[in-house]
Amino acid sequence: MNIRQIRGGMKMEITITDQALNWFKEEVEVEAGNKVQFNVQIYGTSPIREGYSLAFKLDNDDSKKSVSVEKDGIEFYVEEQDVWFFDGYDLKVAYDEDKEEVKYEYIEQ
Repeated sequence: MNIRQIRGGMKMEITITDQALNWFKEEVEVEAGNKVQFNVQIYGTSPIREGYSLAFKLDNDDSKKSVSVEKDGIEFYVEEQDVWFFDGYDLKVAYDEDKEEVKYEYIEQ
């Protein structure tokens, strides 16, 4: 399940694969009712924004969310202040079997 929301004229979609959801449940111990925020970090690397990367944290205060998706009772979201990072891209959170961790895929719109 994924949701496309529009704020300030920008469109973005977040998709969480089943394998990524299982990783969050097993490794991070998230459960129904929890909220996971994807946030931008300075001094990282990503294929879409030089000098910035994406991270996540558990944060149940989603009052400033701009884009979200709920999967199995867990909400995954991006706050308004970080939406610029995804301009022109959708976010797919998948699972990397080789590294045994989640990976971010940026899907050009």
